[in-house]
Amino acid sequence: MKLSTDTTLSKWFNVETLSAYYELTKPGITFTVLASMLIGFVLGSAGSLNFVLMAHAALGTWLIASGTAAHNQFLEWRLDGQMKRTQTRPLPSSKITPKQSVTFSLVLILAGSAYMIFMVNLLAGMISIATTIIYLGAYTPMKRVSAANVFIGAVPGALPPVGGWAAATGHLGDAGMWSLFAIVFLWQVPHVMAIAWVCKDDYRNAGFRMLPKNDENGTKAVMLIVGCLVALLPATWALYAVDLSGLTYLAGGMACAIAFLWYGIRFAFDRTKEKAKKLMFASFFYLPAVWIIIFIDQLLS
Repeated sequence: MKLSTDTTLSKWFNVETLSAYYELTKPGITFTVLASMLIGFVLGSAGSLNFVLMAHAALGTWLIASGTAAHNQFLEWRLDGQMKRTQTRPLPSSKITPKQSVTFSLVLILAGSAYMIFMVNLLAGMISIATTIIYLGAYTPMKRVSAANVFIGAVPGALPPVGGWAAATGHLGDAGMWSLFAIVFLWQVPHVMAIAWVCKDDYRNAGFRMLPKNDENGTKAVMLIVGCLVALLPATWALYAVDLSGLTYLAGGMACAIAFLWYGIRFAFDRTKEKAKKLMFASFFYLPAVWIIIFIDQLLS
């Protein structure tokens, strides 16, 4: 019996398996979610930070975001195996089993939800749970049905700063909070569509519908991308207009938004994979840059 137990534990907890579990949490995306939540918490705190509460919110967010990312991979592991960009993920490459992954992901989601409710507040916990439900229950299956999934997925993608605001204040409804939501929502649409354009053959082979139907020349995609990037300009200004940030943020944030728009316009006039890649990398740069600028602006204010 002891030998059997030791063998089971070694299957679950050897170095290779632990590394696969960590990869299953999509650390890069999870870190982005965590950073977005912390920005919402900092701005919602209005200069009066509760560092203990912030630490609790960070841990709870990390748990539930990691679990959500892991469960998404469990739901899509067969499809991931059909795409070059995802064939080496833990499940399609058989680094861990589906049973291990679903157990791991559900434990993280449940633990994170409970932690947010009891250690932060009920509202923050409910927002985290809603984020997970929309992401896994609506966005994930919709990816195989319609390109409208991009807008559905942008909602849970934009909720982390709302959750951070709720964690700090215990309430919703402030205009500044919704400005943060708008910034992330409008960033995410061109971000996802640029990736979809770069990887459109992979997505098509796996049955994902990430680009508008009957849009081989990209006219619809361009309208959505440029439309969101143009709308990002007033959304950026709004955070300054409601006195949540100063001139440092306004100058830096607008510069980032204009640069992002420039790459969108370049793609609009030359819809090649090369220009889509440049837009994709601009999207990778944009959100971290804006968060850093907000943080610096808060330090200077």
